[in-house]
Amino acid sequence: MTAIALIDYGAGNLHSVHNALKAAGASDIAVTADAAVVAKADRIVLPGVGAFGACASGLRAIPGMVEAMEQRVLREGAPFLGVCVGMQLLAKTGEELGSHPGLGWLDGTVRQLPANDVRVPHMGWNDVIPVADHPLIEPGEAYFLHSFAYDGEAVLATTEHGGPVTAAVGRDNFAGVQFHPEKSQAFGLALLERFLRWNP
Repeated sequence: MTAIALIDYGAGNLHSVHNALKAAGASDIAVTADAAVVAKADRIVLPGVGAFGACASGLRAIPGMVEAMEQRVLREGAPFLGVCVGMQLLAKTGEELGSHPGLGWLDGTVRQLPANDVRVPHMGWNDVIPVADHPLIEPGEAYFLHSFAYDGEAVLATTEHGGPVTAAVGRDNFAGVQFHPEKSQAFGLALLERFLRWNP
């Protein structure tokens, strides 16, 4: 049994996320594109940078990966964390460069950020403002870099960028953050430490 499966589907900031998990106290981390490893992992992390559609296609291109994730997370209850596009993929649909199906774990859509007198992409440090109680999410400052944002159910925290923007989502044993914990210094490491202890 692997403690943490960090899914490699060609769309993640794997080296930085791996190092951040180690810094947070994780020891047994498998960077993997093997569905069988994910199916037996204690915890699963899905990173992601790039376009929603390309990330979704890359994940689905790995034989059995989506099925292994659904079995281990949705049916068996393993703790799961999505990061940046890895969080966005929890939605039903993403509208970047056309309409693309996500995992559909949450009823939501990933849409382009409106340029309401603010710069897009949203890049840099910004406040994380919890809007629901959750053991993983605390207020603080995190590093964001994105042009699209989740709009839907199960929002745990927002940030302000020309209006409220989803910063974290979650339900039951899975959660996702729009910001980059691996680039968010002490705030990000504290989040990963909480994820490593989380027993939903």
